[in-house]
Amino acid sequence: MNSAPVILLVLVGLVVLFGVGVVLYNRRKAAPQQSLEAPVDVVVAEPEPELEPAPGVVRRFARAAGVFNGSFAVLRGKDKITSETWEELEETLLRADVGLATTTALLESLKARVGRKDISNPQELLDALQGEMAGQLSSNSRELQFDSSVKMPNIWLFVGVNGVGKTTTIGKVAFAQKALGRSVLLAAGDTFRAAAGEQLETWAQRAEVPIVRGSEGGDPSAVIFDAVQSAAANNRDLVLGDTAGRLQNNSNLMEELKKVRRVAEKEAGTVTEVLLVIDATTGQNGLSQAKQFTLATNVTGVVLTKLDGSAKGGIVFAIETQLGIPVKLVGLGETIGDLVPFNPEEYVRELFAEA
Repeated sequence: MNSAPVILLVLVGLVVLFGVGVVLYNRRKAAPQQSLEAPVDVVVAEPEPELEPAPGVVRRFARAAGVFNGSFAVLRGKDKITSETWEELEETLLRADVGLATTTALLESLKARVGRKDISNPQELLDALQGEMAGQLSSNSRELQFDSSVKMPNIWLFVGVNGVGKTTTIGKVAFAQKALGRSVLLAAGDTFRAAAGEQLETWAQRAEVPIVRGSEGGDPSAVIFDAVQSAAANNRDLVLGDTAGRLQNNSNLMEELKKVRRVAEKEAGTVTEVLLVIDATTGQNGLSQAKQFTLATNVTGVVLTKLDGSAKGGIVFAIETQLGIPVKLVGLGETIGDLVPFNPEEYVRELFAEA
C-alpha cells in the first residue's frame, strides 16, 4: 500500500494547524498592545494653570495706614533699637493723630519691655507695638443695636457738627437696614441748616423710605417726635433721626440735643443708638468737638467718615481711648456700599503691613 498520499495529507493538516495557531497567537499578542497604546490619547493633558488669589477687599485702610507703613518700613531696615528709634516712633504716632496721651502710654510700656530684654530688635519692637495698639481698641460691641423687645420703634439719632457727613451717613444706613428687611423712616431733624431737609429727602427717595420733615428753622424736637409717632402708627421698625450740627453757640446746641433725646422717647419708641459722626480728616479738632456731643447725648457709637481720604489713621485710637466709645462704622468711599462695619483686627493689621 502506497503511504505517500497519507503522509502528504498529514503534513498539509499540520501546516494548516500551524497557520491557524500563528494567527490566533498574533491576535492575542496584539490585543494587550492595543490596550496599552489606547490610553495615550486620554492620559496626556495640559498642565493645570496656577490659581490666582481670590479677589476680595484688599488694603481698605491703605491711605489711613500711609504714615505708619512708611515709617515702619524704615525701622525694619535697622538692626538695633536706639534713642533715634523711640523718636521716630513717637513722631509717627503723633503725626498719625494717635494722640499724645495714648502715644506716651504705648511708648512707656514698650520701653519697659525693652529694658527687661523682652524685646531686642526693631522687628520685635514693631510686633509688640502692634499687639499693644490692638489692645487699646475698645472691647465693647460694635454691632448697631436694634432691640425688638423694647417699645417700638427703635430710634437711632445721628449727632455731630455740620460738614462731617451726617445726612449722607443716614441715607447709607437706611439702605443697609432696609436690605436687612427692616422698615425704616427718616426724620429731618436738622431744621437749622439750609437744604438739610432737601438733602435727606433725596436720600429717602433713593432708598424708597418715607420721611418726616418740618419747616426750616422749626423745632427739631417736634420733627423727631412726629416721626416717631408716625412710625409707631404704621408699625415701622426703625426711625433714623438727623439732628442740628450748629446753633448760635455750643451751649444752645447741646441743650437742643438733650431736648431731642428726651422728646424722642416721650411716648412711643426707644432710643437704642446715638451715633456720633466724625470726619476722619479733621483729626484732633474733630475729637475735641466730639467730647461735647458725648457729654450731651450719651453717645453709644462712632461713625468715622472719610477715612479713605485721611492719612491720619491713628484717629481711631484717639477716639476709642479718649472717648471710650467704639467706632462702629467707617466711610471708605462715596458709594452706598462704602459705609462698612469697622473691623479692628483688619485695621491694625493694615497699619503694620509691609509694602
